[in-house]
Amino acid sequence: MELLAPDPQRIAPEEGKPAADRVPDELAGGTPEPLRSELTALLGDDRVLTRVLDLVRFASDASPYRLLPKAIVMARDPDDVSKVLAYGRRSGIPVTLRAGGTSLSGQAQGDGILVDVRRHWRGIEVLEGGLRARVRPGTILGHANRVLEPYGRKLGPDPASTDIACVGGVVANNSGGMRCGVVADSYSTVRSLTFVLPSGTVIDTASPGAAEHFVAAEPELAGGLAEIRDEIRADEDLSERIRRKFEIKNTTGYRLCAFLDADEPVEIFRRLLIGSEGTLAFIAEAVFETVPLPSRTTVSWLHFDGIESATEPVPALVAAGATAVELMVAPALMVASQNIAGAPQDWMELPPESAALLVEFGAETDAGLDRQVTEAAEILSEHELIREPDFTRDPRRIEVAWTVREGLHGLIGKLRPPGTALIMEDVCVPPARIAESARDIQALLGEHGFLTGVAGHTSAGNLHFMLTPDFSKPEDIERYESFMAGLVEVILDKYDGSLKAEHGTGLNMAPYVEREWGAKATELMWRVKRLADPESALAPGVVLNRDPGVHLRNLKTTPEIEEVANACVECGFCEPVCPSRDLTTTPRQRILIRREIARQAAGAPVQRALLEQYEYDGLETCAADGTCEIACPVAIDTGKLIKEFRGRQRTPRSERRGRRLAERWAAVERLARGSLRAGRVAGPAIRGGAGAVRALLSDELVPSWPRNMPLPAPSEPPETSRQGAAAVYLPACINRIFGRPRGDGTGPGLQEALVEVSARAGLPVWIPEDAAGHCCGVPWISKGYRDGAELMTNRTVEALWRWSGEGELPMVIDASSCALGLSEEVVPFLTEENAERHAKLEILDSVAWAHGRLMPRLELGRRLRSVAVHPTCSTRQLGLTDQLREVAEEIADEVTVPIRATCCGMAGDRGLLHPELTAAATAEESAELAGRQHDAYICSNRTCEIGLQQGVGAPYESFLIPLEALTRPS
Repeated sequence: MELLAPDPQRIAPEEGKPAADRVPDELAGGTPEPLRSELTALLGDDRVLTRVLDLVRFASDASPYRLLPKAIVMARDPDDVSKVLAYGRRSGIPVTLRAGGTSLSGQAQGDGILVDVRRHWRGIEVLEGGLRARVRPGTILGHANRVLEPYGRKLGPDPASTDIACVGGVVANNSGGMRCGVVADSYSTVRSLTFVLPSGTVIDTASPGAAEHFVAAEPELAGGLAEIRDEIRADEDLSERIRRKFEIKNTTGYRLCAFLDADEPVEIFRRLLIGSEGTLAFIAEAVFETVPLPSRTTVSWLHFDGIESATEPVPALVAAGATAVELMVAPALMVASQNIAGAPQDWMELPPESAALLVEFGAETDAGLDRQVTEAAEILSEHELIREPDFTRDPRRIEVAWTVREGLHGLIGKLRPPGTALIMEDVCVPPARIAESARDIQALLGEHGFLTGVAGHTSAGNLHFMLTPDFSKPEDIERYESFMAGLVEVILDKYDGSLKAEHGTGLNMAPYVEREWGAKATELMWRVKRLADPESALAPGVVLNRDPGVHLRNLKTTPEIEEVANACVECGFCEPVCPSRDLTTTPRQRILIRREIARQAAGAPVQRALLEQYEYDGLETCAADGTCEIACPVAIDTGKLIKEFRGRQRTPRSERRGRRLAERWAAVERLARGSLRAGRVAGPAIRGGAGAVRALLSDELVPSWPRNMPLPAPSEPPETSRQGAAAVYLPACINRIFGRPRGDGTGPGLQEALVEVSARAGLPVWIPEDAAGHCCGVPWISKGYRDGAELMTNRTVEALWRWSGEGELPMVIDASSCALGLSEEVVPFLTEENAERHAKLEILDSVAWAHGRLMPRLELGRRLRSVAVHPTCSTRQLGLTDQLREVAEEIADEVTVPIRATCCGMAGDRGLLHPELTAAATAEESAELAGRQHDAYICSNRTCEIGLQQGVGAPYESFLIPLEALTRPS
């Protein structure tokens, strides 16, 4: 047992009132026997998750439903999926497939075996020069598009969840989006599929003889599909209705148009799988025909006094070539202005009843774009706007605009009352009737006491709106049910529209499939299900369900937890950027596990088990790097929640220890440099000793000693002068401790490099003689040592005030995490006087210093052939990613910023405390860079560079090192 291990019970809620929907006590031990043993014997320990924490973290997704699975399988290949399906059929336990967990209608949840097809299912192969792409189901759609971008192509579907939704789910739901309409969605652009049937049969529809193989392997399925095909084609009225229903977006039920669009049973079934929501087969691979990506785009927000006036110019804008016309209401824009970096602040002044269109045009030339904007201006001159249009081609402003639109789900979630759920409904009507339908839906929302805002893809007649019931109250369930009955009546009877346009049927709309399609068409869908899955092994009850109340069961409650995380809508946008996503838990999962802890009675068996398991999975392996806040549409920094928990675990004794460390920080720096020198000789012994002490005391307090630790930094900084200095340079303590990578020659280190390039640019810097012992305070802040944090941050800010001449000179910091810490994270710990001083200081990260001040004054004697760039999480939070890339583009002919580069997981010393975190966080980046050699590997944070060297295996160092070498006089 570790002697100094943290006590997880210290973060238990102070009070605990058991909720009706809590996980029952008997599941404290996780998956029951014999299921646990049988699945483990079938697949192996590494592919089956059975702890109660695992069951809880996979019980929720972005939908309003919560179903506790019996076990989770982390499938690695089609054979794993086939084995699970066979087991499910034998045992009578249903199987549900889940990828990104962004489903909004309850189609990726079940109370049987849940199969994760995200973690081990990533990858894209570009075919035919980008005209086609072979994509695995766990690939994030946005990642696939970034791979295709150099070819001028992209995948057709473009849902708002592009940066989290996985391609498997996009295909399985036939997800739509802002631009794809009904001509570039998955149904229209997927050319072949590889799928696994519930029987275990694997079919690649592109392989030679696929049609014959399908008939031979599945004769009943193939024959049954042919019979349905002939029945539909013989019924002219039904055929015409099917065609008409799919002229607009429609994901209610199965795609019966497959029987009109293909002749061969295998091709009919391939089309049926698109939009089947994981109920007919597992899609293991999809080949898309890609669509062109305009080389130039422009967007503008067009503000109107209300929804009706906003929809009036839509048809003309579409006719003029608009690639997207998106509707949003003012309250959502107001929330965006406060939560999304770069969103216009003057949105707070918008009339609450106003609405806006986000309009995008795309063209191959500037002249073509000019023509479209001119035509748009002519159209808009005939309508009354409350603000002037402002079409921009600035990539940053365009990115912010789409970030706002894509974060709509979470933005409205920010407005909802505490304890309420968030349901996004999704209907479609003929585009010409969108204004009329918007009025009807607003009236219905108001009648039932919901927010009356609507939004959506106006050019497609596709409207989205939010419901915020509190499912812990029976009267709110009744209110929700009453609203749904009214919605069905309006959309079907008045508009003959689609109850689900692009979010899939799921559990949410399954009871209404027959209401929309009629008895005959619905019975044909049931026949398809029985043919493909005769034992109902795959996601029973999803899409088709004879229970009229299934959509009212398993609705998740939202118990209040810590304020910083209460607004979470469990959308999952945070997950792809989280460094622990493939090791333990993600920010969304950390929050929903905390919610389950809050549902439990104090000291209940499930609560105790969750707290014990949460210590490592939730607290110790959280980098607390803040990148989840950037991705989150409501700006939740789950790291702050974790820091709060770490603070609760600190005892008075540990607080005193943390304060003493801050008081003696200069001595700690000297000791650390000495350890690095000793490590050059006694590395193996030190590694072994560190391992023994970690096992005895705590791996949360004692760091590991990895191979290839850097050389120590010089004991004394370069000689500089205060006189004539353009800035004060405070080397971060990590750069006063760590020098260059081992085996990297005898070139100048970071401190020398920054001093030299600044002098060459005519902007010399001064390093204070008493810099040692000063720190940004982040090590104490991140570990929850408040006393030490207060001492260090105030001491350092007082020194910055003195060194800078009371704010006269800017402060340059050579580590991005420290620059972020000194800029933002220190503020809550400062005295009132020091907070006033801090507000007057100009603190510059080395990236900002080099990009904005040095580069215009420097001359490069030569350029590198290629560099790989890792933007750190702090660089992203400081908004300096583009600047770092631009510096790299100045010094190298080819610049690679890995698509899958996220936080490296080092997080100061966290990667030394838990090296498995850094290994997991950098695995995808390492795979992306494998097989390619670069002249330099650059970053802007020393501990991150250490972690990247361990994880990627490349000698990462500050961008200032090659910059100094390339500007050095010959």
